[in-house]
Amino acid sequence: MAVRSPSHRARVMRRLARDPIAMMASAIILALIVAAICAPWLMPADPFATSMLKRLRPVGTPGYLLGSDELGRDMLSRLMLGGRLSLFMGIAPVVMAFVIGSAIGILAGYAGGRINMLIMRCIDVFYAFPSVLLAIALSGALGAGITNALISLTAVFVPQIARVAESVTTQARRSDYVEAARASGASATIIVWQHVLRNVTGPIFVYATSLISVSMILASGLSFLGLGVKPPEPEWGLMLNSLRAAIYGQPIVAALPGVLIFLTSISFNLLADSLRMAMEVKQ
Repeated sequence: MAVRSPSHRARVMRRLARDPIAMMASAIILALIVAAICAPWLMPADPFATSMLKRLRPVGTPGYLLGSDELGRDMLSRLMLGGRLSLFMGIAPVVMAFVIGSAIGILAGYAGGRINMLIMRCIDVFYAFPSVLLAIALSGALGAGITNALISLTAVFVPQIARVAESVTTQARRSDYVEAARASGASATIIVWQHVLRNVTGPIFVYATSLISVSMILASGLSFLGLGVKPPEPEWGLMLNSLRAAIYGQPIVAALPGVLIFLTSISFNLLADSLRMAMEVKQ
C-alpha cells in the first residue's frame, strides 16, 4: 500500500528546513500572522482615531512611524490590524474550497463513468469565466460584505481544486495497490479512506497552498472595488482604495498596503513552490 508514512513526512520537513527560500517565506508569513493576531497589544495608536490636522503625514514622522492616512489615522496601526482581515480573506476561502473541492473531485475520480462525466461537466461551466470576473460577478450579485466575499471566493476556487482532486484520484484508482485492495474484498469506503485519500491529499494540498496568494489578491481587489470589507474596518485592499487620492502627495504612504499585499502573496507562492519540490509533487 503506497501511503504517506511518517518517514515521508519527516523527509519533507527536512527538505523544507534546508531550503532557505522556504524558511524566508515562512518567516515572513509567520511574522505577518503574529503581528495581525497580536495587533491589539502591539499597535502604537488607535487605528480608528482621526485628526484632519495630522492627515497624510510622511513616513518617519514622530508618533507616526509609517505616516498617517487621509483621515489622520496611524498607518502602522491600521496595517497591523488590517492584516487580520486580509490574511483571513486570503486563507479562509482556500481552506473551505479545499474541503469542498477535494470531496467533489475525489468522488468524481473514484466513481468514474457517468458520475465523473456529470460532475466534471458541471465543473467545466465555471471555467468559461475568468476568476476575477467570476468573483466580481458573484460578489456584485450577493452584495458587499465579508460573508458574501468569502462565499464568492470559495465558489471561484472549488472548481479548480475539484479538477486537480479528480485528476490525482483517477490516477490513484487505477494503481496496483487499489486494485489489490479491491480484489481482497475491501469496501469502497475503506479503499477511499485508507488507500486513496492518503495518497491524493498531498498534491491537492500543495495546489491549494498556491491559491492563497491568488485569493489574497482577489479579496483585496473586491475590497478595492467596494465589494468586500466595508469601511471603517482596515483591510489592505480597502486602504489602497481610500489612499488613491494621496498617491501624488504621499506616494510611499499610499503604496504601503500594496507592498504588504505583494510581500504576502509572493511569500505564499514561494512557500507553495518549495512545498511542491519537497513533497516531490509533479506540476
